[in-house]
Formats: sequence, structure tokens, C-alpha cells
Amino acid sequence: MSDRPRSPAPDAPSQVLDTSKMSSGERAAMELAEAARDKSKGLRSFGASIFMGSPDFAQLLPFPSQSEEDKKEGDTFLATLEAYLKEHTDPDAIDREGEIPDEVFRGLGEMGAFGIKIPKEYSGLGLSQTNYSRAAMLLGGHCGNLTALLSAHQSIGVPQPLIVFGTEEQKQRWLPRCARGEVSAFALTEPDVGSDPARMSTTATPTEDGTAFLINGEKLWCTNGVKAGCLVVMAKTPPPPGAPESHRAITAFIVDRDTPGVEVTHRCRFMGLKALYNGVMRFTNVRVPRENIVLGEGRGLKVALTTLNTGRLTLPAACVGLGRKCLDHATKWASRRVQWGQEIGKHDAIAQKLAGIAADTATTEAMVRFTSSLVDRNKKADIRIEAAFAKLWGTERGWAMVDDTMQIRGGRGFETSDSLKARGEEGVPIERFMRDSRINTIFEGSTEIMHLFIAREALDPHLQLGGPVLNSQLPGGVRFKAALKSALFYAWWYPRQWLPIFTSGVPDGVTVHPRLKRELRRARRLSHRLARGLFHAMIRFGPKLDKKQAVLGRFVDAGAEIFGMTTLVGHTQQQLDIESDDGERKALLDLATYACRRAALKAEELLRGTTRNADSDGYGVARKLLADEK
Repeated sequence: MSDRPRSPAPDAPSQVLDTSKMSSGERAAMELAEAARDKSKGLRSFGASIFMGSPDFAQLLPFPSQSEEDKKEGDTFLATLEAYLKEHTDPDAIDREGEIPDEVFRGLGEMGAFGIKIPKEYSGLGLSQTNYSRAAMLLGGHCGNLTALLSAHQSIGVPQPLIVFGTEEQKQRWLPRCARGEVSAFALTEPDVGSDPARMSTTATPTEDGTAFLINGEKLWCTNGVKAGCLVVMAKTPPPPGAPESHRAITAFIVDRDTPGVEVTHRCRFMGLKALYNGVMRFTNVRVPRENIVLGEGRGLKVALTTLNTGRLTLPAACVGLGRKCLDHATKWASRRVQWGQEIGKHDAIAQKLAGIAADTATTEAMVRFTSSLVDRNKKADIRIEAAFAKLWGTERGWAMVDDTMQIRGGRGFETSDSLKARGEEGVPIERFMRDSRINTIFEGSTEIMHLFIAREALDPHLQLGGPVLNSQLPGGVRFKAALKSALFYAWWYPRQWLPIFTSGVPDGVTVHPRLKRELRRARRLSHRLARGLFHAMIRFGPKLDKKQAVLGRFVDAGAEIFGMTTLVGHTQQQLDIESDDGERKALLDLATYACRRAALKAEELLRGTTRNADSDGYGVARKLLADEK
């Protein structure tokens, strides 16, 4: 018998949040975001099960493997890509000059690097998400600028939205262009709008004959916009007939760069990614035919959110490649540099940093491989939480790995690669890695936005049950029925979060090495503790919980640690099943055990911090600072 708790019934009222006490701006933002959420999938994903105290190991183990045919296809492309990168690209020169040479664009286009996931019938390579992630790992350890170019083009640019939502005519028209090397981009952010689409000011007004729309507005930080031949533009379209003006919805349009009225008004320059083709784009009466709408009028935010779910995987994948390079450079230096009578790697302070880089790289890779496999099984799989976990955890640890590597190398980490080479030393580009990787915790959903996004998904089962009870806008009868339904569910669910029969052990059928099984038991206990803590926080704070972002962030980070533990166990077991060398098997087990124990200690610390913290004092200090600024 499965020990998974049942998720709330899917027929819960769709309106679970009481917006009556919100400001008009808060209400518009909340309603727009809620309308774009996919509420049909319920509590089905592995990541979501962690927050309900029921980690569904059956989804994780045995860890999904890449088929031999798929791996062979990926190996062939990766060998070609790696050889080209080594022979024909100079990341330091690209960084120094702030430009990617035209011949590199051509070379990447000829090998199909702009169409890795585009199906073969549309001139692409048709490779899997796993192979795409492997390519991102390779690129991430080589050149951040090339990684950003190819990622923005096919992860969030025109290809991904069309692969998932495009009509056959749209695919036939646009995908071959993208596959052959025509750069694409994604235009969402505006000068006054980041993660709050309700405030979007770019509009798309229907023409009199209704066959087209006129887009007007300005988009900021449009990655690849400077080089793009086509792009996806998000704009507000008029509300349905009879609806108020405030009910304008967001629509996704494919826009040809050559359309009159499209212009790049400024190329943005940054601390890192010096060759990022990112710019400000202005749209003045840009006529776009109705057939260029993706998915449907008013459904653009769903396109954006779904696209970003998969697109986010590129960043942690790149951080795996970055971590591998950091570990290589740090280990070499720590084994050769002698201080106080021995190699610095033998000093405990440095040894801990080396172990941490190795553990974080392995854990991030496990997260990416597991989530990529979900996409390969189903292109429309519910990976909201898994992709967000990988993005949140992987990019934060990626930054820490670079920081630790710089600390290990000391002044030689801070010195540029060009300077090191000029004085006869190996040009190790840690300084460039640091500048280029800093944006990863901001790109495609900042760490803070990821916390809120995951928290909303984690709370969804509880909101479906308890939200109607607290919603003063609903009739009393509806609220009473919801209260009864909620009471019955929690009378069954809550004791299961405490009773040892449910909180310990590993379900039957899960076969892993005894050392790894111990870590799964630890992860399961932590999942129950997380579920209890989240439930207690809902009771403690009530409707004000959404304002306690620091508390929610700790719950989310604890969930990410548990997700990292479990995916690493699965990936390690998969490697053990292949590896025959006893020394290598022991090394794999030692690394996984260390990483899991470290993650468990971090999760415990985070969960303690949800009830014992100085958040209120900190908020008061910030309020005083803001008041003094006025």
C-alpha cells in the first residue's frame, strides 16, 4: 500500500485567495498571476510531495536513465561542440572585446547548435532535454557569453514556446530559421516592470479589420535583442467584451525583427557577460498579424511561465560545468601550492572548500538530470517546482563555488587571465567566471522570486482546502463546506506527520545501497518536519503568511536541500549500478554521504530559523532606513 497522502480533491473552488483587503495594484498582480497558473495538475510532482511530508521516491528511483541511442546522439554532438569550442573560440578575447566573432556565429549555426532541441522535421538536431542540458554543462565551463547566447535563443526565445504551444504553420515558418542560426529573443521585462506583469505597459491594439495588432511600448534587458531576427513579445491586449479595462490580458506575439517600427535603442553593458547582446527595444505601431499569436489571445503569461520553467534548467546546468572547472582549477592549485610546510589542500579550511565544491557540483548535476528526464518523458510535464529548485539551489551554489575557488587561489584568483598569461603563468579565468556567474541568481527569476514562486506552489494544496474558509468574498455555505472538508483532511493528514510508522523507513520496492538508504530515511524525516512546520506557520500567521517572505524562504530552501539530497541519492545509485571499480564506488558513496549530511544539517538549521529569528527586528530597521530616505 502506498504511503503517499492523498492530495485535496481537484474540485476545490478556484478562487482560494481573499483579495478584498488588497490594494488595487496588489489585487491586479495576484489575479493575473493566479489566472496564469496551471491548476489542473494538482500535487503530482516529486518536488511538491516533499512539502506535503510524503516524498514519492517511486518517481525518483530507479533514477531515470538516458537510453543508449539518446546518449549516443548526444555524445556525437557534444564531441563536435567541444572540439569547435577548443579550436575556434577564445572566451578571454570575447570577454575582452565584448563581441562574439561572426565566424563563431556561423560555425555554431552550421553544426546545429542553434537548434539542439528543435525537431528534425524543422531542420533542427532533435536532441533530448537531457542532451541539451549536457551541452549547457559543457558551455558553462567554457564561456558564459556563448552559454547566454544559445540559452536565451532556444530556452526562452522563439523555439521553446513554439515547440510546446505553436501551430503547425508557425513551426513550419519560424523553427527552420531558428535552427539554421537566426538568433531569437524574448521580450518581457520593461523599465518599470520586472516580475510584476500586471504593471506591463506595452500594448497590442487590434486593427480595424481585426486581422492584426499594433504593438506599442518599450522592453528592457532583451537578451539577444541586438542580434535577433525574430522574437517573442509580451503585450497587453484589450479585455473581453463587457469586461472592465483592468481585465486586460497578456498575449504572446512572434515579431519579425524587420517589421517597421521595431528598433534597438540601446545596447546594455554589464559587469560580466561583456558580449551579451542585450538591449532596450522600442515598438512603435508594429503591425503583427493575428496568426503570429502563440497559444491564444490573453494566454501569453502561461506561455511565458511555461517557457521559463524549462528555460530555467539551462542556468543550473551551466553551473555544473562551471563547478567542474572550478573544482579542477582549485584542486590543482591546492595540491601544488605549499604553505606552512604542506600543500594548502591538506589544511582543513581549504579541504572543506574543495569538498564543498565537489558536493555542490554533484548535487546540482543530479537535480538537472532528474528534471531534464521528466521533460524527456513528457514535453508538458509538471516541472514547476523541480526546475525552480534546480535554478534556485544550483545558481546560489554556483556563485559560492566560484567564490570559494577565488579564495583558494587567492591573488591569482583575483588577477585576470590575460594578466596571468602575460607574466608567464597559466591563464586561469576565475575572475571572469566570477563576473559572468553573478547574474545567474538574478536571470530568469531572481532567488527572491524563486522563493515566492516555490512557496506559492508548496502552499497550493493547503490553499485549495483552507483558502475558501478564509475568503470573505465567498458565500457562507461554500465556506462551511470547505471548513468541513478541510477538517476531515487534516484529521487524517496531520497525525501522519508525527507517527514513526509514517515518518521513518523507506517504502518497499526502493532498492539502494545501505549507506544511501540511510540518507533517504533522513530526507523523509526532514520532509515530515518541513510539512509540519509549514502547516504550523499557516496557523500562526494566517492570511499574513504571504508577507513573511523570510520565513517562507527558509521553508523553500529547506525543501531545496531535501530535493538535492534525494536526487543525489538516485543519481549516485545509478552510477553505482554501472561502476565496477571498488575504489570509484567508494568515492561515489563517500561524496554522496558527505553531501547529504551537509544538506540535512543545513535543512535543520533553516527549519529552526522559521520560528527563532530576528526577522521582525530587521524589518523594523529597514522601515526606519526607508523613512529616513524620504
